[in-house]
Amino acid sequence: MRKLTFGMNVSLDGYIAAPGDDLGWSGGDGPDSSSSGELFQWWSDRVAATGLALYGRKLWEVMSAAWPTADQRPGATPAEIEYSRRWRDMPKVVFSSKTGTVDWNTRLVTGDAVTEITRLKAEDGGPMDIGGATLAGAAMRAGLIDEYLLVTVPVLVGGGTPFFSALDSWVKLNLVETRTFPGGVVLTRYETRR
Repeated sequence: MRKLTFGMNVSLDGYIAAPGDDLGWSGGDGPDSSSSGELFQWWSDRVAATGLALYGRKLWEVMSAAWPTADQRPGATPAEIEYSRRWRDMPKVVFSSKTGTVDWNTRLVTGDAVTEITRLKAEDGGPMDIGGATLAGAAMRAGLIDEYLLVTVPVLVGGGTPFFSALDSWVKLNLVETRTFPGGVVLTRYETRR
């Protein structure tokens, strides 16, 4: 059975995107800046260790617009080159009825996400990460998420897309890790009590 983790950058007030799907608050000054270089490397190492990444349409559009060829951009930093290659090589599944084609070691699923995620969890293989509010929300409500990973950025955005969706019942968690990054960013990792 594979472990499924929902992890993303989140504002202190609980949002993964500000109004208008603005993610500008979450990136710091770039992967090599003193405030976010360590965090960028942490995310890159996480991508390298992911057995399968599950994306909703919106997050897929953001990631696939930025990372498949970032290693070929003039002036790309060593960290960006490494991340780009790791992201491109990582097996991915995109859940969308609006996306026509996918590339870069990716498979498209247009059917029921919960059914497919349940099937994927039952397979042998490395850990799975899930990203995107709508897709992760469906997995949360179905009780499929084993771990929540919040990388809290010290900013208040006042609204937007929340990290957590509305649930039908409480989900009890155990804190298993905390870590502080430069710039006041705090990682908290929780396992779902089963």
